[in-house]
Amino acid sequence: MKRLIALSVLAALAAGSAAAQEWPSQTVNIMVGFGPGSTPDLVSRVIADSLRKKLGQPFVVHNRPGAGGNIGLESVAKAAGDGYTIGTTIPGPLIVNPMTMKMSYDPKKDIKPVTILATQPSVLVVNAKLGVNNLKELIALLKANPGKYNYSSIGIGSISHLSMEMVALASGTELQHVPYKSSPEALAAIVAGEVHMATLAPNAVTGPAEAGTVKMIAVSTPKRWPAIPQVPTFAEQGIEGVQAEAWMAMVAPAQTPQPVVDRLYQEVKAALESAEVKEQMAKFGFEPVGITPAEFAKRIEEEEKRWSKVVDAAGLRAK
Repeated sequence: MKRLIALSVLAALAAGSAAAQEWPSQTVNIMVGFGPGSTPDLVSRVIADSLRKKLGQPFVVHNRPGAGGNIGLESVAKAAGDGYTIGTTIPGPLIVNPMTMKMSYDPKKDIKPVTILATQPSVLVVNAKLGVNNLKELIALLKANPGKYNYSSIGIGSISHLSMEMVALASGTELQHVPYKSSPEALAAIVAGEVHMATLAPNAVTGPAEAGTVKMIAVSTPKRWPAIPQVPTFAEQGIEGVQAEAWMAMVAPAQTPQPVVDRLYQEVKAALESAEVKEQMAKFGFEPVGITPAEFAKRIEEEEKRWSKVVDAAGLRAK
């Protein structure tokens, strides 16, 4: 019996290795759970173009927006594990949504991590007329007026939502949440004075900040972001524990042979290290990453612990 099991394992490994050597021999479909022009879409198209040029096969991006990214990730979870359907996702559908809503798939069982493609921080911005210039002044204002001030987000359970809950939790303040459908809408609400603040991606807020309609108060990364070095971190301003990077990652169906996943990772990492891709990423305000599948799996575990505390504090845990 043990001999049969061993032979079966060897056969599976051999089949996986052969598939990795042959991959890709046909079109590879990249499922994205957000619409054209979204950050996951932009990153996916940069990588798809680079892989097409390098590997000689079409890499086609398919937009499957809806349900906070769940629809796109579900299409990966339920696809054949042959290396010809992969996906680009963000922390929401992979980590946060399973905590806050009922899902038709289980990312832990149905999805295999490949790598984080790129990342960018969340930037805390406020309406320029709010009368604050830094985090200390903002927190003092919030503490003096509990529950009076509000913030926008791109949806319930999104990083833009939970990062503000993280800010409130870390600073001991109370804020009201006003969800919108997209980053442009959430930002427009701040500019119009409908809401007071938000944490959004740098490429969404730098223009309005330069125009003087919003002020950038803090970035949610351990170090200052190179594209906006004038904006201090939360930690620099006395608030520890606020870390909310908006990363975009590549994943595959769980049944995809590991040798195929490893080959995909190697090709994507090479693309991320190319001068052409780095230049394009920089234009969008993204920083290429390219960690290994094992490192990505560990990152998921770490972020599950971090966001679980925020979800519980915000009362968002699915019943």
